[in-house]
Amino acid sequence: MGLSPSPPGPKGHFLLGVLPEIQKDELDFLGRLVRDYGDVVKVRVVNHPAYVLSHPLDIERVLHTESGNFIKSVFLRESKALFGNGLLTSEGPFWLRQRLMLQPAFHHDHLLAHAEAMVDSTERMLSTWQDGQTRDAHADMTALTLEIIARVLFGDDMAADANEATQAFGVFFNQFDDRFGLYLIPEWLPTPNNLRYRKSIGRLDAIVERVIRKRRSNPATWRSGHDILSSLLATSEDSEHDADGGAGMTETQLRDEMMTLFFTGHETTGLALAWTWYLVGQNPEAEQKLFEEVDRVLGGRAPQPADLPQLRFTEMVVKESLRLYPPAYGVVREAVKDCEIGGYPIPAGATLAMFQWTVHRDPRYFERPNDFVPERWTPEFTRSLPRCAYFPFGAGPRVCIGNAFAMTETVLITAAIARKFQLQLVPGHPVTINPSLTLRPRKGVRVVLKRRS
Repeated sequence: MGLSPSPPGPKGHFLLGVLPEIQKDELDFLGRLVRDYGDVVKVRVVNHPAYVLSHPLDIERVLHTESGNFIKSVFLRESKALFGNGLLTSEGPFWLRQRLMLQPAFHHDHLLAHAEAMVDSTERMLSTWQDGQTRDAHADMTALTLEIIARVLFGDDMAADANEATQAFGVFFNQFDDRFGLYLIPEWLPTPNNLRYRKSIGRLDAIVERVIRKRRSNPATWRSGHDILSSLLATSEDSEHDADGGAGMTETQLRDEMMTLFFTGHETTGLALAWTWYLVGQNPEAEQKLFEEVDRVLGGRAPQPADLPQLRFTEMVVKESLRLYPPAYGVVREAVKDCEIGGYPIPAGATLAMFQWTVHRDPRYFERPNDFVPERWTPEFTRSLPRCAYFPFGAGPRVCIGNAFAMTETVLITAAIARKFQLQLVPGHPVTINPSLTLRPRKGVRVVLKRRS
């Protein structure tokens, strides 16, 4: 039996394709695509054809078993101004070399050492919280995770620049959203949005490069340091003369990797925590179970890495939050050569989009798919899932290098906060979703703090 000629899909606007529907309500549109057309859907965004894949077996082929035929897409390359040629955007042997150089920094032993910074920063944040205060959980969790990743990456060298980095990232996201919404406007045009976008990246560049220069100028600080910048500098001595693939990193490579880790190491974890408190605040039974476990395991003290195996329900809460509100809610690839997916021919150069947002809510794999049910995450249920029915950190060789770091951080922070405070959602405050580079709450997650006795 031959291949079907082309997957089904919406016709869309004669000029813009499905772009107007994406701009109107992207997440609702994605859900309708799966319901109306199935597991492989062909769409057109302006003049660019794309294929939306929603079956775990098809996604596994792209991200895992045949990953060599699929590279990062043109949509992600739009963000190269920030990430350069770091892990998120690089390809081929260069990417593999960089991945192998960075992997030791995320080894289990290093992760446990960094857990102290995670808890210490959280406890210092909590010491500033007051009973009855109204706060934005998204803003607080983002500021906290930025402080943590800055300490893990740069030691104490970033402390003076943390506020400026937070502001620059905020401008970057606002302008990225505008640029994505105005898809037809190229980056090189000197529009006000594009100028603000470039300026925010320039501010971040200046911060990261200043810290790298300061550390490199004093070898004693990085030869004895335990942060990731120190470990990379230790393997990158004389890297200015090593652009042909030797043991170290050039100045540019070091900047790109540190910027990539700086961004991804705080943005997605901050969002995971914000959406966790949003969901817990809507589900009193799950909230009570969380409090009971934290009280029983911690006994009134701050959490430690040794507590993680006992914080089982806390981990379930985090996993369920990542299912319903995956911060990185879509994965996009580009086919290198002609191939076949789901019985349809896919031409070289085609864009393939796979959305955790829809796959994680598929009733074929998740009962009550739109409900917050942490208890579903038993070991038996996890083993029963197809490999790519749940992939909040991606899958295959390019799975997020910091996935274990992020899970450890999110569980420890959730436990530390739940030990001291209940976060009650502000009645009437609209929490709406802004799907862009990540899945952000458009107007924050407003909460009232209630100190737990």
